[in-house]
Amino acid sequence: MLAFSQALVEFETEGGVSGRAKRYKTNKSILRAGMERLGFRELVADKHQGYLITSFYCPTDSKFDFEEFYMRLSDLGQVIYPGKVTQTDCFRIGNIGQLYPTDMHNLIVCIERVCREMGIKIPVK
Repeated sequence: MLAFSQALVEFETEGGVSGRAKRYKTNKSILRAGMERLGFRELVADKHQGYLITSFYCPTDSKFDFEEFYMRLSDLGQVIYPGKVTQTDCFRIGNIGQLYPTDMHNLIVCIERVCREMGIKIPVK
């Protein structure tokens, strides 16, 4: 009960639903801009997207291996998710929860680092 009570205090302090949504939308915007700069393409067209989770096509570079990409990001404290909803090679990134703009900027830095360490050309194809 104490944790739930604290969560409600934080929710209200942030501005309730609209305040929380504003942060999530900011996170999505930062993610989109950073991933676009790195050459990643979004799976879902703008008109069908929300701001909670963003899906990206996996690069077609022969050096890209999702499992290695995933593990290297995990080693840096970053979590992404495999794209399980389609037959398309893709992955998903959450923009919600205890994530803030600095976290999204850090994720982009980590993704670029991992791509370079794996020998994947930036911008990705």
